[in-house]
Amino acid sequence: MNEPAELVRARELLAAHPVVDGHNDLPWALRQTVGYDLGRRDVTADQTGHLHTDLPRMRAGGVGAQFWSVYVRTDMAGDDAVSATLEQIDVVRQMADRYPGELRLALTADDMEAARAEGRIASLMGAEGGHSINNSLATLRALHQLGVRYMTLTHNDNVAWADSATDEPAAGGLTRFGEEVVREMNRIGMLVDLSHVSADTMRDALRVSEAPVIFSHSSARAVCDHPRNIPDDVLGSLAANGGVAMATFVPKFVLPAAIEWTLAADENMRAHGFHHLDTTAEAMKVQRAYEDGHPRPVATASTVADHLDHMREVAGVDHIGIGGDYDGTAFTPADLPDVSGYPNLIAELLRRGWSDADLAKLTWQNAVRVLRAAEDASRTLSAVRGPSIATLQQLDG
Repeated sequence: MNEPAELVRARELLAAHPVVDGHNDLPWALRQTVGYDLGRRDVTADQTGHLHTDLPRMRAGGVGAQFWSVYVRTDMAGDDAVSATLEQIDVVRQMADRYPGELRLALTADDMEAARAEGRIASLMGAEGGHSINNSLATLRALHQLGVRYMTLTHNDNVAWADSATDEPAAGGLTRFGEEVVREMNRIGMLVDLSHVSADTMRDALRVSEAPVIFSHSSARAVCDHPRNIPDDVLGSLAANGGVAMATFVPKFVLPAAIEWTLAADENMRAHGFHHLDTTAEAMKVQRAYEDGHPRPVATASTVADHLDHMREVAGVDHIGIGGDYDGTAFTPADLPDVSGYPNLIAELLRRGWSDADLAKLTWQNAVRVLRAAEDASRTLSAVRGPSIATLQQLDG
């Protein structure tokens, strides 16, 4: 059967301007399922049924660059969180070394462009949650030296210096030390990622930041009223900041009907002794059993496109991108089931009248530009100030 014309055109567009995806949790999935043993989970082979991500499906999906999340759970505290983050970084580097014909470790925007020219997928890293630095700016700098190019200021729980979107407010946004974290990230060229943070933390970071920010995997709160999404006033401020908001595919963040269902499913997971974010085979059996008795509201590419339409209208086409959150979520939209699905989203946007130029910005150009802007800001800032040695105790008491 012939493919629809829009899907054929989507594949052509992605061949020229591949997807830069802002967030993929494959490293954590490898930790959970095979203890980082890449020999037991060969991502050069189709891993359908085990993972959302493998290299053949990334190729099919038109992925040209991936920010791998070097996430660790927030119940890992202190130096345990730091060590686990280092292990996450290690597995990304192992993948790049193991599959050099497919992946190229990318530290700069120029590296991203070079990978595309070589026909390889640029592999970048983002740390998900400020707990990964254990309140240490020296640790922050060390992560950057190891290749981490963004840090999400919080995950699902507050840190001592910043409020999360899904925790009770404590700091009212950023503390003084939190502001210093943002300034030091600007100085070293690490993107400030505002996914997962509270709206007040978003606003504080935008006020303080001297470089463009990103949202690595967040959608529009006006379309789906979930605290993980971005309010319109924040979206509207991205043009002045130069930042990029990368829409996520997670159903509970894009489909209003999925919010209440997911809360109940999460509670069922905890009642069965599993963390609600657990996606191991045993945990997914519990999820599927719950789903059998409680039909799940299903998102689609059209659901995600509704968010992108709104985000383009409010933030502008120069300030949007894509961050699917594959392998970090139990459920995905029906026609975006895994990393092979991006052409379906692009085809939907073509049906809605998006131009080739707009889609090139969405998939590739905006993300490359924002990393380059962070590098430019770093050169300027590091010429006028040195590494910060401030501590949480000094600034926040």
